[in-house]
Amino acid sequence: MQVILLEKVVNLGNLGDVVKVKDGFARNFLIPQRKARRATSAAIAEFEAKRADLEKAAAQKLAESQAQGEKLGGTTVRISQKAGVDGRLFGSVTNADIAEAVTKAGFAVEKAQVRMPQGPLKTVGDYTIAVALHTDVVVDITVSVVGEQA
Repeated sequence: MQVILLEKVVNLGNLGDVVKVKDGFARNFLIPQRKARRATSAAIAEFEAKRADLEKAAAQKLAESQAQGEKLGGTTVRISQKAGVDGRLFGSVTNADIAEAVTKAGFAVEKAQVRMPQGPLKTVGDYTIAVALHTDVVVDITVSVVGEQA
């Protein structure tokens, strides 16, 4: 299916690019998330008419993300979990737990923005975690997992 991108999508393209994607990806993700539209001649003409407004909104969103990234970068978040005497947690610290702790610290972060390529944290210690505020803005924060004796 041919779609026109309404914002930058990682590994796909930038604002205004007409790309060919699988039908399911377009129907189930890109179109419902308002990241793309079907690339019909009418949609392309309508996009060209609105292009300046969309680029301005994208630039403003990027600037806001960069400003938040400067404040958030280097922040340390402390999460307390029950742990055994050897330092292993009963359970794990997931991206939802980290997003909740960062939100309590005063930054609006969703769990989908927390990048944990190694998977959930299962031991006590300090970890560097990436938070993707925007496709172009990724900042590192420190998560300090502290164990409570059960």
